[in-house]
Amino acid sequence: MCYAARTFCAAAWCRAEVGPGSLRPSPPDKKTSMNLRNIAIIAHVDHGKTTLVDELLKQSGAFRDNQKVAERAMDSNDLERERGITILAKCTSVVWKDTRINIVDTPGHADFGGEVERILNMVDGVVVLVDASEGPLPQTKFVVSKALKRGIRPIVAINKIDRPDERHLDVLNEVFDLFANLDATDEQLDFPVLYGSGRNGWMALDPAGPKDDLAPMFDLIVRHVPPPVVEEGPARMLATTLEADSFLGRILTGRITSGTIKPNQPLKALSRDGKLIENFRVTKVLAFRGLDRVPVDQAEAGEIVAIAGMSDATVADTLCDPSVEMPLPAQPIDPPTLSMTFRINDGPFAGQEGDKVQSRVIRDRLMREAERNIAIRVTDSVDGAESFDVAGRGELQLAILIENMRREGFELTVSRPKVVLRTDPDTGQKLEPIEEVIIDVDEGHTGVVVQKLSERKGELMEMRPSGGGRTRMVFHVPTRSLLGYQSELLSDTRGTAVMNKLFHAYQPYKGDIAGRRTGVLISNSDGEAAAYAIFNLQDRGPFFIGPQTRVYIGMIVGEHTRDNDLEVNVVKGKKLTNVRASGKDDAVLLTPPIKLTLEKAMSYITDEELVEVTPENIRLRKRWLDPNERKKQERKREAERESAA
Repeated sequence: MCYAARTFCAAAWCRAEVGPGSLRPSPPDKKTSMNLRNIAIIAHVDHGKTTLVDELLKQSGAFRDNQKVAERAMDSNDLERERGITILAKCTSVVWKDTRINIVDTPGHADFGGEVERILNMVDGVVVLVDASEGPLPQTKFVVSKALKRGIRPIVAINKIDRPDERHLDVLNEVFDLFANLDATDEQLDFPVLYGSGRNGWMALDPAGPKDDLAPMFDLIVRHVPPPVVEEGPARMLATTLEADSFLGRILTGRITSGTIKPNQPLKALSRDGKLIENFRVTKVLAFRGLDRVPVDQAEAGEIVAIAGMSDATVADTLCDPSVEMPLPAQPIDPPTLSMTFRINDGPFAGQEGDKVQSRVIRDRLMREAERNIAIRVTDSVDGAESFDVAGRGELQLAILIENMRREGFELTVSRPKVVLRTDPDTGQKLEPIEEVIIDVDEGHTGVVVQKLSERKGELMEMRPSGGGRTRMVFHVPTRSLLGYQSELLSDTRGTAVMNKLFHAYQPYKGDIAGRRTGVLISNSDGEAAAYAIFNLQDRGPFFIGPQTRVYIGMIVGEHTRDNDLEVNVVKGKKLTNVRASGKDDAVLLTPPIKLTLEKAMSYITDEELVEVTPENIRLRKRWLDPNERKKQERKREAERESAA
């Protein structure tokens, strides 16, 4: 262990014992609310944030002894429970001794970084949760950089210390190096460290324990995190998250910067540039108590609350007293890097499986999403009035939006994701987004990973052993090269690789990158797929459908083994005669079809193909269903390529 790390560890352990005197002094013209703390728990995906919050709630007495509470209680969204990830930031609060601690559980995936950036405006401290084996990963770096820029002094909690492959000393060094690389101040580098297991409900100042409870974490939060700074003046609050309630209507959550807010109080909403959005009267003030939101008669400066009553105000707006003229500064949000086209479903099965198919309804839903999630950007497409360009942070964020829409009854078709390109204002050079990719893989598979990412214009930046016969590699790869690479990586490494990525920077365009090397099998008939037809076509390539699946002309039913598209008849049944012959009635043995998830379907298609999404099915289809129109469009593209050459 290096000398600097030893020195910093000793300082951290000693400082963890320091009492309230270690708090930063408040500015003389401001006051603080001493019995309140606002913190966020941030970490990479699957490092145990939500599980830790569960234990904090239990041990603080937020639940009754006989109360039945679901595992990962903060992940209340159906998709969050199914996928095991946090998508939306959520607030809760606990009381420890005489101090109320407001806790924000944040998403751990980089695609939902917009949520994380906004909630950092509400808190005065962060707990950086790091896996004792994996160490700090890209999302840890992303969120910590945002927190350090805001001057927040973090607490580091090394979680899952009971793992057999834990390496807490190395992880501690990696965390320190990460903070130093992010230009942390000396005060921020002198951070306290906790060790423990969130799942088993204990944290301690030493890796060996005691393994009793989370009291050391509660006490450290109260000592280390400063109370919220309260400014003098009338009521002001920066809206951080937005949601809709069937009874209360529009609800905005944020931290009150100054003044007090109570029901029936008149307020106004100012945009980031100071323009008046609306005047309204507060109908409800809701405070967070455990997992519940409880109406209160008054909320004071420093508290995190949700208020209702507005009709137009949204995220990043300032809700304030009518006498206020200047809005609160809002954190700028990193721009989106991926874009997709959302279209109406104009296929033969349109309107048969969903009840929301009109372009107007789709547009309204997308605009509501863009209003709630400011990391999403929606614009009208150049293709026509019935399609919209939706830009976001990554494939997962866009896939979650599509999945939510299909569960709400929408039918639509979506295009392959494309990167959002920029132009250098000085040189006029085309720029594209580059991702920092970290891949942990068994040592025997490093060669194929380096080869495949080199073919995709990736640059190997770092390669080092990570323990247990595994290697950690860091690449800088164009975002467009990573579309669809996850499944290929798992095939190449026999499922042993773990890939994490994070937006790095915009860099000069890297040139053309080879796409899918195979064609597809296209249905040339309408009807139900027959087992007999699929059996006789299996040598042409694997199928995406099974027998009795409804198909239509132009629908993609499988993958061709060669590089060209092939039209096939999958509805042709066996001709029935009264003649029986040996060998004619053998059992039809079919290879199970490939089941495409939404993410796989999005990354599989080319620019000439679409994904048809309905509440019941995910289908692949050609953009132009009519074969004659497809040939016409192909000739048009060839002519454009020749003229460009």
